[in-house]
Amino acid sequence: MAEGNRRTRALGVLLALLVAAVLGFVVLGGHDTPAGGTRTTSAAGSPLTGEPGDPGRAVLAVKVDNAPEGRPWIGVGDADVVYVEPVEAGLTRLLAVFASHLPPTVGAVRSLRESDLDLLAAYGRPALAYSGNAPELDAAVAAADIDGVSAERVPRAYRRAGDRPAPHNLLGDPAALLAAAPDAAGPRDVGFRFGPAGGGGTPAADVVERVGRTEVLARADGGRWDLTVGGSPTDVRPATIVVQRVAVRTSAIRDVAGSPSPTAVTVGSGAVDVLRDGTRFTGTWSRASPADPTTFTGADGAPLTFAPGPVWVLLVAA
Repeated sequence: MAEGNRRTRALGVLLALLVAAVLGFVVLGGHDTPAGGTRTTSAAGSPLTGEPGDPGRAVLAVKVDNAPEGRPWIGVGDADVVYVEPVEAGLTRLLAVFASHLPPTVGAVRSLRESDLDLLAAYGRPALAYSGNAPELDAAVAAADIDGVSAERVPRAYRRAGDRPAPHNLLGDPAALLAAAPDAAGPRDVGFRFGPAGGGGTPAADVVERVGRTEVLARADGGRWDLTVGGSPTDVRPATIVVQRVAVRTSAIRDVAGSPSPTAVTVGSGAVDVLRDGTRFTGTWSRASPADPTTFTGADGAPLTFAPGPVWVLLVAA
């Protein structure tokens, strides 16, 4: 009887160890499920860059200054995706989207625009860091599916840099911003397709485009692009540049100088150039609604593929 009891206890211990090992594998092998509902794993890679590894727990979008006084940018080189948008008086701002990498500091942080709300709808419910917005946009911001972490709502996540003039000196702490947005969605498919380049491209070692009055010069270098923006050399090196030609409408909102605020329309369709590997590929972009991803299609009907790595999207007036 004693021998039988010993065997029973040994079998129980063995079963307990097996259960613990299985549970440990499950816990250690996965990541937290983001509020968007899709579990992400390191094996899946990033839907925003096409690169392997952890795509990040949540998406943080930051409105970044692109006036001459706001350069050089801080932390923008760590963004997965960057949109260059027209704003008042021919100036531009950046909408930098972070997920797989978070810099310690990002800035200078500026106010959002109507264009941002449609752009970010494709990301589910991202966190959005911004300094503020025009009162005319209060209702639209409240209705948007974003987790707003503005300077007014989360002042502890921001600070002023002493070596820059206001309002070009507001800096954000990305970790603190995401901590204030626990329900922010994880990265998901926004329409980018990564893979080998297709046929039909034309050499484009040097490319010049304009968003508003801001000139963007891109020079191909080893599978990446060196960017000079508004005459300022930068240290960012995107793998793909999307020149998305969009309608730009004038809203009733004006800045303090009386200049009307433009809105880049990113729902609909239009012409697009995809720049990768020193080559330009032409086609069309299409997006049925703000919640839908944007498709990029070549003249042959096949998807325009992006090179794995950071993506820059220039919203150029058609």
